Amino acid sequence: MGRIFGTDGARGVACSELSVELAVQIGRAAGMVVSDRVHQRKPRFLIGWDTRISWGLLSSAITAGLCSVGVDVELLGVVPTPAVAYLVRQGGFDAGVMLSASHNPYEYNGIKLFGPTGFKLSDREEEEIESIILDHSRPVMLKTGGEIGSILPAGSQTEDYIRHICDAAPAGLEGLRLLIDCANGSASATAREIFTRLGAQVELIGDRPNGININDRCGSTHIQGLQQWVAAGRYDMGVAFDGDADRCLAVDAEGRLVDGDQIIAILARDLMERGKLKNSTAVVTVMSNLGFFRFAKGAGIQTAVTKVGDRYVLEEMLRGGYNLGGEQSGHIIFLDHMTTGDGQLSAVLLADVLRRSGKPLSELAAVMTVYPQVLLNVRVSAQGKERLEAEEAVWQLVREKEAQMGERGRILVRPSGTEPLVRVMVEGEAEEEIRAAAQEIARKIEECLA
Repeated sequence: MGRIFGTDGARGVACSELSVELAVQIGRAAGMVVSDRVHQRKPRFLIGWDTRISWGLLSSAITAGLCSVGVDVELLGVVPTPAVAYLVRQGGFDAGVMLSASHNPYEYNGIKLFGPTGFKLSDREEEEIESIILDHSRPVMLKTGGEIGSILPAGSQTEDYIRHICDAAPAGLEGLRLLIDCANGSASATAREIFTRLGAQVELIGDRPNGININDRCGSTHIQGLQQWVAAGRYDMGVAFDGDADRCLAVDAEGRLVDGDQIIAILARDLMERGKLKNSTAVVTVMSNLGFFRFAKGAGIQTAVTKVGDRYVLEEMLRGGYNLGGEQSGHIIFLDHMTTGDGQLSAVLLADVLRRSGKPLSELAAVMTVYPQVLLNVRVSAQGKERLEAEEAVWQLVREKEAQMGERGRILVRPSGTEPLVRVMVEGEAEEEIRAAAQEIARKIEECLA
């Protein structure tokens, strides 16, 4: 993890941790790095954002930074993160910027950079940007006169993204009744058009953003309300996105959660049966439920396992030539369609399986058993987070609990890539046992690292 960029871009509380000055500096440094591979013309950047109140502040700052070093900028407005990834590649841009802190509360924001192929900017380029900002490795040469970059609206490019998502289900979704929770975020700008165009009967909640209600008791991080609405409303399925719509969780007609592991299982089996699962493999993370691995083994599907983070899932997919991978959180990548996780694409493909199979989501999700899993987030100091790896008292307790559970469970303790947290996951057959183990480990972490 870099000094400015974490596993998912630069992120922090807007106007303090992620300051206007830092946004300008990132714009300037990114413009300089991208200019190195563009010759005899101004680089072109595409910028989008979610619905946080700080979007105007930070988009103005990073745009000013880019233009000041001679970069032309086109502004998309409110779009999902994957729309920026897709449109950068589709429109021949040299790079893209998405301003979002994903599932975090509204006071946070983030800067995520994409390269011309639609994949996130490489580690090497991010490190070079950090070096320019923090180490002053290169002088910033500000432009004047006609060399200053221009700012333009991006026109109707969002329509190209909407059309691309709809193309993933060419037979449409007629006959399905869906309830969609947009998290008062990016999906508010696109979801109704996508699912209505595909012929589904659609109702939306969490689709009235006001700048401070993104992810507020709605969306994939607060799915209980959607579960109640779906159970009471005779819907075929509910889907919930996060703030920038790169994640999707689902709810069956009875209001039961269908998480990312189950969605991957449903789609992997469907692709496998149709001969479209490349190398017969799905890529998942160490956080995936034990039930997923048992499902995959029974279905003849291989699994490749990575560290937590869509960056690592994508790296493994590219390395192994796989086309399906993702996380329990609902961040799912379909490389046949998109270079990054896309919640609306996930929902469309899942709904397409419902329509083609004629089966309810509850029956499709039953392909895997979900074993009890307790996840605790322990808030620690920044220094404590860095000390975790060397804190022997924590790891000694983890080893003791692993020995007690044996093959009945497993434990994962890891620092968050984006927040001052240590995440404790304990999974197994006996819920009381794993909950007690998770709580004891969390207390030890607080004692040692707070």
